[in-house]
Amino acid sequence: MVRANLNDLIDRAEHPEKMIKQIMLDMENQLMQVKTQVAIAIADEHLLLKKQKENEEKAAEWTRKAEIAVDKKQDDLARAALERGLTCRQMADSFAQQVADQKQQVETLKAALHKLEQKLQEAHTKSDLLMAQHRRSRALGKASEARMAVGGVSTAATFDRMKNKVSRVEAISHAKAELAGESVEDRLNALGKEDEIEKLLSELKQRRAGS
Repeated sequence: MVRANLNDLIDRAEHPEKMIKQIMLDMENQLMQVKTQVAIAIADEHLLLKKQKENEEKAAEWTRKAEIAVDKKQDDLARAALERGLTCRQMADSFAQQVADQKQQVETLKAALHKLEQKLQEAHTKSDLLMAQHRRSRALGKASEARMAVGGVSTAATFDRMKNKVSRVEAISHAKAELAGESVEDRLNALGKEDEIEKLLSELKQRRAGS
């Protein structure tokens, strides 16, 4: 039950370690309360036993007084002493029954205290294991988050976009370079064509002049 309660509370807790510590503190407080009740029950047992002995002693004392009264031929005093002695005997018997009942209650409380101490020890062991498990899980979660942050989908997508952008810039640069190269070549070709045209024009003029 202790393990089940711990697991259930930890599953619902926002801060498991704080919850575990609080549970252990509550259980230790309960243990101290039970110890206090056991101590009170034992003290009551001793008090009842004392009352029983006192009444037994009083009963014995009244019996002796009754014997003295009989010896003195004082039957009335003997009857009164016997009556008092009987009352004390009845009180002693009543206290004896209460002592027996109290002894049983003390033993029950002691057994309950012993079981609670065992449960508390088990809870301590369980809480240590759970806290260690929680710390491992938290560390693993942090590591997983870090790996996801470094190599996750969003990071990969960012690198892909950067790669595409770099490739695009590179392509534009090549295109510009090619355009620049074509412009120079065109100019050179244009100069060549002008020379060719001038040559053809000169030849044409010479032919026309000869004719």
